[in-house]
Amino acid sequence: MSEITTKYLVVGGGIAGVTCVETLSILHPEEKLVVITASSLVKNVSNVKFYAKTIVKFDVKDTEASSLLRIHPNLEIIYDSLKYLNTKNKIAATEEGTVIKYDVVCICTGGIPKLISDSNKCQRILGIRDTESVKEFQDKLKNGRKMLIVGNGGIASEIVHATKGIQKVWVVRDDYISATFVDPGAAEFFQESFKKKSKDQSDTTTIRRHIFTEEDTVVSINKNLKSAALGPDWYRKLENKKSESGEHELEIIYKVEVESVAETENKEYALEVKLTNGKTIECDFVISATGVEPAVNFSWDQLPRRGDDGGLAVNELQETSIKDVFAAGDVACASWQHSPHWFQLRLWTQARQMGAMAAKAMHARIINEDVSQDFCFELFTHCTSLFGYRVVLLGKYNGQGLGDYNILLRTTPNEEYIKCVQKDGKLQGVILIGETGVEEMCENLILNQTVLTPFGDDLLNPDIDIEDFFD
Repeated sequence: MSEITTKYLVVGGGIAGVTCVETLSILHPEEKLVVITASSLVKNVSNVKFYAKTIVKFDVKDTEASSLLRIHPNLEIIYDSLKYLNTKNKIAATEEGTVIKYDVVCICTGGIPKLISDSNKCQRILGIRDTESVKEFQDKLKNGRKMLIVGNGGIASEIVHATKGIQKVWVVRDDYISATFVDPGAAEFFQESFKKKSKDQSDTTTIRRHIFTEEDTVVSINKNLKSAALGPDWYRKLENKKSESGEHELEIIYKVEVESVAETENKEYALEVKLTNGKTIECDFVISATGVEPAVNFSWDQLPRRGDDGGLAVNELQETSIKDVFAAGDVACASWQHSPHWFQLRLWTQARQMGAMAAKAMHARIINEDVSQDFCFELFTHCTSLFGYRVVLLGKYNGQGLGDYNILLRTTPNEEYIKCVQKDGKLQGVILIGETGVEEMCENLILNQTVLTPFGDDLLNPDIDIEDFFD
């Protein structure tokens, strides 16, 4: 049994953990830092691009954990898993028996996939979460003829978009696709990525305004956050997507969940999946992409407070209810008083922000200084790609918790989709799909809470540069 003493201890090699290590390497490189990672591969952020002050797009890649040694001169990597945390005596013990004495610790153990109920007894149900599961999925894909995808977030959406040459059945519990990120109008825009653009299709830019009340709201991305519907019948166009052989390449089944999965014998497909609407789907394998839950799979001497979602409750400095124990990323539950235009959604974007904030707070604790919460927590931002388009989400982009509000839309088929959520004449959130070029303007309008009533629908008029009014 070996014993190590360190100022800083970081547990986990995901985005939050690696960002915490990288930030500490800048803030306090002369002090010893120990990171515990169960894998020799860690998540690395690359190709960082800023579209505005708080809007950042980046790629996430796997890299050797040893690469972190190049950025931190006093870093030690322990390839193991945390077994026990004694927070009173500030001692951590790993599964292999290493004992680490620390001053401050950050828990970045991430999340584990929420798999459908029959996953433990069937190897043909895959949860897509890490590198290993992606490789397993690729192996299944080589010989598969038909798969069933369960879930309606980014992973499920990208699987549907990226996989070709295999029949797909997409099961979603919502009224429309990609409901975790976008609204029905944006989902309608995405349908064009499922088919070739018609020669006679008009590319005319359309601007229209809608008024929504709380009675119009339907699907929730979180139980306490509402999102608005534009109409339930647009998605019928997606259901007849056919392959060259004439078979349905993609079938989408809405407002339904998986009831059971059973392996078959002497049948064409290895699995029978029964849905809650009574329908049975036969397929080769099932992809379960229904989100994650916080991964806290070690013992404590005293239990910290948990959030409503089971995550470790943290304050605005990412500190748990136990002093000198911090948490960041999917394992954490943001339990402080949120800014009006920010909310938690377990994304790589927020894992990176939380990891950096935790590092700053840990460093401040060691040098006995005060620190304020980062500005990035003033505004919810997420930049990603869906169905081949750049997607930027800002603020209360689906009208979450706003009650009555107005929506201003600008759409150009196959090019862009812009949705502005306004309340009391001020911009509260936006969805930007495509190369819109209005990211910074929207960010400023939300943060400054500029009164937009004088502009009316001209806010999204492509012939008028609204930014000129604020110079």
